[in-house]
Parts: sequence; C-alpha cells; structure tokens
Amino acid sequence: MQSVCIFCGSSPGKGDTYRAVATLTGKLIAQAGMTVIYGGSKVGLMGVVADAALAEGGEVIGVLPEALSRKELAHTGLTRLEVVGSMHERKARMAELADGFMALPGGAGTLDEIFEIWTWGQLGFHGKPAGFLNVSGYFDHLKRFLDHTVAEAFIKPIHQDMLLFHTEPQGLLDAMAGYAAPKTDKWLERFEL
Repeated sequence: MQSVCIFCGSSPGKGDTYRAVATLTGKLIAQAGMTVIYGGSKVGLMGVVADAALAEGGEVIGVLPEALSRKELAHTGLTRLEVVGSMHERKARMAELADGFMALPGGAGTLDEIFEIWTWGQLGFHGKPAGFLNVSGYFDHLKRFLDHTVAEAFIKPIHQDMLLFHTEPQGLLDAMAGYAAPKTDKWLERFEL
C-alpha cells in the first residue's frame, strides 16, 4: 500500500486514549512512507492524525467539501488540500486516491464512509482493504451487530470477513497489507442457511 485513507471523528472523543491512538496511527503511516488520505479538516481526531503524519515528514492529502471549507475547518498545513463540491465527491475522491481504508473512532460520518467503501468492495468495484481500529473496544458493539446480520442471513460470512478489526494501528496496517479480496459475486451466490 502506498496510501491509507483514514475515516475518523471530527471530535477528539472522551479522554486521551483516542487522541493517542490517532497520533500513533498518523506517525506509523508516515514512518512507513505511505500517504495519509483523509477528510481535510483541522478539528478532532482528523486533525490529530494529519498533524502526527506531518510531524514525521509524511505526505497528507485532505479532501474537503467547499461548504465545510467556508466554515474555516480546513487544515491549511497539508501537503495538498483538494476542495470539492459535495460530500459525495469527497468520498469518491478519497476512494480514488487510497489503497486501503481505516476507520478510527468517530460518529455517523465515519460509519457512513467505511460502510460505503465496504459495500463497494462487496460489489466488486474495488479490492482494497477496509478495517476498524477497535481502540478500547470502541467498535465491539458494532462487531456484535455485524455478527447478528450474518446470523439473520442479511450479510454473507465471506462479506463480513472483508472487514478487518484490530486493536493496534500497526496490527491493522499489517492486516491491510496482507489483504486479498475474496473471489465472490454478491448477486449470483445464495445464502446457505
């Protein structure tokens, strides 16, 4: 992988743990010579990841919708900031630039972004890895819900397995580097109940 797209909160979250892992993630990506692709904001965990990568001499590319740029949320110290017309354009551009996708703790936007990437992977639109950095069990309930969707035959196990979960940034980066997209056709296979 040459670039990793980070989806994460525009809030720093509660306590210091999330900020610390966001810092470590940005640092590790930069030290590995990879580019950070992210939403272009200076606030929350988004800004923390970007600043950490930049402090290590890494390349950071932000993609920010014009409406958010006008609210003075843009990170002005990035290697490159691309301002686009909409949230849809933002997600499409980040997907185009990135070789893999990592969700750190965040809210609705983070979940929207990683689930769209996962859906595109299920449909065979790309074969890139996507995973959750499960800091302090943040995504434990989500993981259990995904298990439930498989048990209720709404998601196939092979598609659930496309989502990587790890508790440490380096472990998730390693899993992403070793990822091979499954050979599957979502529409031709049937559920085995």
